[in-house]
Amino acid sequence: MATFIQPPPPTPANPEAVKKAEKPVDYMDLPCPIPYEEIHREAMMSLKAENFEGMRIDFTKGLNQKFSLSHSIVMGPTEVPAQSADIIKVPTANYEFGANFIDPRLMLFGRILTDGRLSARVKCDLSENLTMKANAQLTNEPHMSHGMFNFDYKGTDYRTQIQLGNGGLVGASYIQGWLKAKKDTNI
Repeated sequence: MATFIQPPPPTPANPEAVKKAEKPVDYMDLPCPIPYEEIHREAMMSLKAENFEGMRIDFTKGLNQKFSLSHSIVMGPTEVPAQSADIIKVPTANYEFGANFIDPRLMLFGRILTDGRLSARVKCDLSENLTMKANAQLTNEPHMSHGMFNFDYKGTDYRTQIQLGNGGLVGASYIQGWLKAKKDTNI
């Protein structure tokens, strides 16, 4: 029969364990939570394995402290859905050119691919608590271009976000930690 092994009790020989055991966790004084899309991204990175078949070369050259250029070459098969259970793999190759501008309050990223797609991302800190993010992808195919704006406000123990995008996309999220308790015990 298998059982769980309990950690050893804190002893005077291990003073760090004694300190941790003495200090209780104050659940009423939690930090501000991370944005909703960060939670989603972390979950996808943990749960979805990324298998890659082929070759990829990435090269980034910094021109100064704030501006850099990047080049990416990807060669490998692309899976195409089929009517049968078999997977059809079509060999493909792409080149991507990118430019990046990174400043403490403003980040700009642009990418262009050989098939004519252009993608751009902007992240701007409008104030210490308010951040604006914008994503856009332009293509030469009709009705395939899209854009989205996110406004993220960070409070002391909450975070709220509003999303606006083309095609009538509207979204909102609100995440809150525990309210901070008043620590005045003189009653």
